[in-house]
Amino acid sequence: MRWSPLARKEARTVAKSKGVWLLATLLVLWSYRPSYVGWDSLGTNITAGYVQLAGTGLLPLGVLLLSYQSVVGERTSGSVKFIVGLPLTRTEILLGKIVGRTAGIAGPVSVSFLVLAGIGLVNHGLFDPLLFFGVALVTLAYVGVLVSIAVSISAVAKRTVTAAGAVFGVVFLPLIVFWSRISTAIFSQVTGQPVNPFDPPASGLLFVLHRLSPSGAYNVVSNWILGVGNSTSTYSTVLSELRPTVSTNALVVETTFQPGAVPIYLHESVGILILLAWLIAPFGLAQFVFSRRDLV
Repeated sequence: MRWSPLARKEARTVAKSKGVWLLATLLVLWSYRPSYVGWDSLGTNITAGYVQLAGTGLLPLGVLLLSYQSVVGERTSGSVKFIVGLPLTRTEILLGKIVGRTAGIAGPVSVSFLVLAGIGLVNHGLFDPLLFFGVALVTLAYVGVLVSIAVSISAVAKRTVTAAGAVFGVVFLPLIVFWSRISTAIFSQVTGQPVNPFDPPASGLLFVLHRLSPSGAYNVVSNWILGVGNSTSTYSTVLSELRPTVSTNALVVETTFQPGAVPIYLHESVGILILLAWLIAPFGLAQFVFSRRDLV
């Protein structure tokens, strides 16, 4: 683990920045959204649902912003000469950057989770700590996935503006914000079948496309832990869709497929594999390019 000193330095740098603590503060305000449907179904465990909401929208944006300059920024400033001078391979440099930055962001984010736990305890009562810990752990793993993507882009990009454009134009907007619409459009284009989101077809392909993004896979896994339903939507939207008198545009397996007709590849555990793929694949591609590039 020769990369561990670099990882510790990276973690300290991030943890001391104002940006990560601003993110942690905003996450509390963003995530605390009590709802009747959440309380009716989860009771006091709605507090764990707040942690899932922390992983939607604001957290991916903050993590990407805090990570996209990790390598290309040092190339621009010239400080990369110090890193290149260390007895580390390019793979170890990338690994140290990803692990360190993940740890530096995960610390303050975990503090925001503890604040949410305290608010939930006061306002709702005692909740299941294992359930809360499970959702928090998956959310921190999601942070690691996003850091891996952003650092990999930073290692491949030659300019800071290119890295910024990539994390917004290639990752955040299409894969986080608009993936539901994009995946539905891809399905319609491939199959020639229009999709009414309020009455979707029982198609395994449609549901798979929706959960191929990091955000979709994260919601599937966190919903699995919460026990609210098999869907890429947030827990409150899923619970609303499961009510007999309510119709939303959420794609929920339980309301679309007949019992016993759900394809095995739509099991929630596959979401973990998708997250692992998003963790490893960008790193592998970046390592290939980064190892062959002159950094000085």
